[in-house]
Parts: sequence; structure tokens; C-alpha cells
Amino acid sequence: MKTDWQTKKLGDLYDITSSKRVFKSDWKKSGVPFYRAREIVKLAKQGYVDNELFISEEMYKKYSEKYGSPQEGDIMVTGVGTLGICYVVRKNDKFYFKDGNIIWLKTKGNIDSQFVEYAFDSDIFKKQINDGKGATVGTYTIIKAKNTIISLPPISEQKRIVKKLDEVFENVTKAKENAEKNLQNSKELFESYLQSVFANPGKDWEEKKIKEIGIIQTGLTPKTAIKKYYGNFVPFITPADIDISGDGSIRYDSKGLSEEGLEVGRKIEKDSVLMVCIGATIGKVGFATQVISCNQQINTLTPSDEYDAKLFYYILSTKSFFNKVIKESSQATLPIINKGKWENLSVRFPKSLSEQKAIVKKLNALSVETKKLEKIYEQKLADLEELKKSVLKRAFAGEL
Repeated sequence: MKTDWQTKKLGDLYDITSSKRVFKSDWKKSGVPFYRAREIVKLAKQGYVDNELFISEEMYKKYSEKYGSPQEGDIMVTGVGTLGICYVVRKNDKFYFKDGNIIWLKTKGNIDSQFVEYAFDSDIFKKQINDGKGATVGTYTIIKAKNTIISLPPISEQKRIVKKLDEVFENVTKAKENAEKNLQNSKELFESYLQSVFANPGKDWEEKKIKEIGIIQTGLTPKTAIKKYYGNFVPFITPADIDISGDGSIRYDSKGLSEEGLEVGRKIEKDSVLMVCIGATIGKVGFATQVISCNQQINTLTPSDEYDAKLFYYILSTKSFFNKVIKESSQATLPIINKGKWENLSVRFPKSLSEQKAIVKKLNALSVETKKLEKIYEQKLADLEELKKSVLKRAFAGEL
């Protein structure tokens, strides 16, 4: 740190408080925007928010006169959930906010709040906010905020650093947007090709119901209170273990059954196709490369030997098949498709086993290439995040 920098506490630089309580009964559908921590997070990330809650103009005036209201240069910091996300109040902002959820740093006018905003994004601040624990959960209180330490250069230097960070972060943001777009394009390219393969059947293709292709089973969970049912004899798969890498791969090491547990559960043979058939992840598909068991949220297809099993993983992964699943699902509380409806869904595929294998070989190769591209773009995004951290570290060490 340079010699003209000073170490200060935020409590020396801002009047730090929170708002007075506004009861849910006072929330309105129009009026002055009322922000919770989630709205502050959106403001910080995108600069605007499609607000859902409001308070009346009368209440805003009453609270503003008695307790004050956010002014230009003030900083609003999330104090619950994801901590330390902050938004610097702009000139024409007019809003009120939830007590306790948001810490209010009232500017005294002798500091560049955008400099402090960048500090909140740095590891130096994050360690203080999270008590050195690393997790961005818990609470960030008024007392913690007052005692948060910042290294502070003269105001002119603060403004220079902010300008430099603005330039660097603008370029980083553009690079991230390009990488994210390329990542999405690579995924969509494979999905589009996959859909086209089965949307344009050849003359020697046939249509069958899933139950005509092989053995259909719904998983079963052995009683968890009976400890002897659980062990490491065979993996026990839940929806969270399916398609963990976006290519149908399954996580086999999270939980397992014993031999006794498998006897009361369901034995799913190698080369089976698994589909989640209930809840938010309905339609998620996996391909088992070893013998497993699974819970009742999953339906499985074990194709007969006359078929290439992996072909049906790809067929069930298409958007058109997903749409069939959703159409046949009950939508009461959570989407769910039972075994009876699921096994009667139809699919089209080549009669010839050699043609099935040729399609699988081509899709496997394209999947591998797609994953290579995705890893490149994911690494690019990770590198850009590390660049941001490095630049911020240098900035608050006086090296920028």
C-alpha cells in the first residue's frame, strides 16, 4: 500500500444504519418501489429491476421525513443470504427498502462510493464480510459494516482507480458475454443436430412404444430407517445424480445400497436409460454404464439386445420427446408422469442395428467435440473471473 493511503473503517466514512420496518400489510401493487435484498442484487448485476412491490407515496413521504430516504452516493448492501452485494444510489433513484435485509451506508460526501462499491467486490472485503469462512451466506450486520476496514487513497486517486476499473471491467464484461454466447451456441448446435436426426426418419425406420423396446422399471427407495439396506454394493441413483456433465453421465459415488438393500429395491442393468419423471428436473436423462439402483422419481428403460441401447438415450434426450413427457404429465402441484403413461410414449428409430450404431457413433463423436468446445468457453469464463479478482487485488493494494 502506498504511503499516502490510509486505513479506515466504513463507520468512519459513512453513517451506517438500516430502514425502519415496513409491514407486509403496507406493501402495495403500485406507488414507490420497495426493495428487498433480491432487488438490490438485480440492481447490482444489471442496473435495473422489474419491481413487484411498492409502498404508497404517503408512507414514503412519512418515512423520508422521519428517517430519511436513499440519496445519491449512498450504498445499499445486502445483509442476508448472498452477502455484500451492493448498489450505489443514482441521482434520480426513488425507492424504499426492507429493514435488516439491507445495510444503508449514508454518504458524508468525502469519499467516492463507486470506489467502495468495487471494494465490496474484492476478496479483501469478502473475507471480512464472511468472517474469513469463505461462504457468502449468513448475515452482514450494521456492526460488521461499521468495522469493515478499507485502504483508502486520496479522493483524486479514488476517482482515477474507479475510471480504470470501469474500463477494465467493461472489457471483461464484453468478453464474458461473447464466451457465454459461444458456450450457449455450442450447446444449441448439438441439440439442434440431435433433434434433426430423429425428426427426419428414413424409409426403413419403425415406431414403437417404449415398453416394446425392453424392460421398464420405476425405482424404489428401501426404508432409510433400516441401515443394513445401505452400503456400497451398488450405486443408488437420485435425480441429482443424473446428467451431471450435460452428456447423460451419472454420479455413482453419492449413495449406495447393500446386497440386502438391492433385494428390496430395483436392480437396473448396465446400458439402461434413466429419466427423471417428477418435479423441476422432469425429463432429465441419463445413461447407466454399470449396474445401479434408483429411487421412485426415476423411470428406466433397459433395451433388448437387438437394439443399440445408447440410441434410446439420444432419442429420449430430444426436445420432441421431452415435449411428449410434459404433455402427458399431471400438472397438479409438481409435474409428474407415471410409469403407465411413460412406457406408452412412442419413439421412431431405424430397424437396422447397423444404422442405429452408425447414428450413435456420429452423435457420440459430435458430443465429444461439443464438450471440448464447452470446456474451452467455460475455462475462458473462469479465467475472466480470475482476471477480475487479480485486477481488484492490485487496485486495493495501490498497484493499479
